[in-house]
Amino acid sequence: MKPSIGQLQTRLDSNDATERRVSLNKLLNALETGERILPKESQETNVHYHTFFSYNACGYSPSRIAWEARNLGLAVAGIVDFDVFDGLEEFYDASEKLGLKGSVGMETRVFVPEFADKVINSPGEPGISYHMGTGFPSLAALEDQQAYCDKLRQTVIERNKGLLSRVNRYLDAISLDYENEVLPLTPANNATERHVCVAYAKKARAVFLNDKDLCHYWADKLGTEFSPDSLPESKDLLNTIRAKTMKKGGVGYVQPDTGSFPTMEEVNSFILATGGIPTLTWLDGTSDGEQEMERLLDVSMGTGVAAVNIIPNRNYTPGLGTSDIKCQNLYAFVKLAESRDLPIIVGTEMNSPGQKMVDDFQTDELIPLTGIFLRGAYVIYAHSAMQRHCGLGYTSQWARKHFDSIKAKNTFFEALGQSLAPRDQRILAQYGPTSDPQDIIRQIKA
Repeated sequence: MKPSIGQLQTRLDSNDATERRVSLNKLLNALETGERILPKESQETNVHYHTFFSYNACGYSPSRIAWEARNLGLAVAGIVDFDVFDGLEEFYDASEKLGLKGSVGMETRVFVPEFADKVINSPGEPGISYHMGTGFPSLAALEDQQAYCDKLRQTVIERNKGLLSRVNRYLDAISLDYENEVLPLTPANNATERHVCVAYAKKARAVFLNDKDLCHYWADKLGTEFSPDSLPESKDLLNTIRAKTMKKGGVGYVQPDTGSFPTMEEVNSFILATGGIPTLTWLDGTSDGEQEMERLLDVSMGTGVAAVNIIPNRNYTPGLGTSDIKCQNLYAFVKLAESRDLPIIVGTEMNSPGQKMVDDFQTDELIPLTGIFLRGAYVIYAHSAMQRHCGLGYTSQWARKHFDSIKAKNTFFEALGQSLAPRDQRILAQYGPTSDPQDIIRQIKA
């Protein structure tokens, strides 16, 4: 029997890469035969999806995210996994086939020495910041930096194992084996804290078969009452496990010091060497560090930052409008970033249950900013395509030579991102170091 569209969509999340590829090809055939019709491109974007290669609350693979984003009519979509690039080629391949403008990023944590005494965007951790690189072009571009990529992955493994040993001592009745009970929840052995939370929830259900016993166990260990309806793996339970055992104040938490994470400058050097764009992440402007937004941008740009990322849903309370302090901070930060000609990209991560595939850009709070976010997404997409196919991306030597200002560079990459169809990207391979930006635009628009 021929599989349905729904069944094929589900198979896009298989841990088997071959099954994902075959399922995508069958979905593409459904598009060609008219069985499924895709919407036109909207003005909405999400350039910050996490895939199941780090953690996606719905278990979505890179191919599934490309499929869902295209079905939503997103103008641009991008994946951003923690510390790994396992989904890079798959996402670019799926995006090109689906006619989706795409990019690939990586998120990690860094130390910012200039803010060593101030919390930035990692709660309770002075000097530590979540940080991104966006628009990585290919796995081939990472080959010369493979040792650093391996170091990122190994650091995560060691951190997870240390965390697990501490939490296991407290949750002794459901202690976990990392290799046999955590890693199987991932397709490529890149576990995160959220995978560990899911593993503990599954183990508790297997140990405490009676709902009353299970509720009593979690109430005793987490200090919070849970109803049977919220078990065994509800959003509230998973978030509470993480908050009470892994975050600041929890039994498994260890306060990072200056050597726990690489510096922002070191990570930005890696990002630039691999063809990406160093990207500052903005939380909501309420921390001591983010309140010094001008100084934060000064320091970040001094280490190579050339774009910023925002998660809109964290930056306003629907209905409160500009009376909401977070919304005021959002507008102030956007204005400041624009004054420095920094492209602004946005997206909701989907790394926690209940998060949407796309932000609600029609709210009163976000409508004034939608065009700004779209322009930034076009810049990142155009950079990704140019760097991937001809090495002439936003941070390339070619860009430094051919544009006399950041504004002029933004104008070119935005225009290219708006005009360049995903299936036409390969024609960029004809361009080289002597190519003139205006000639490229004219030829792409012709």
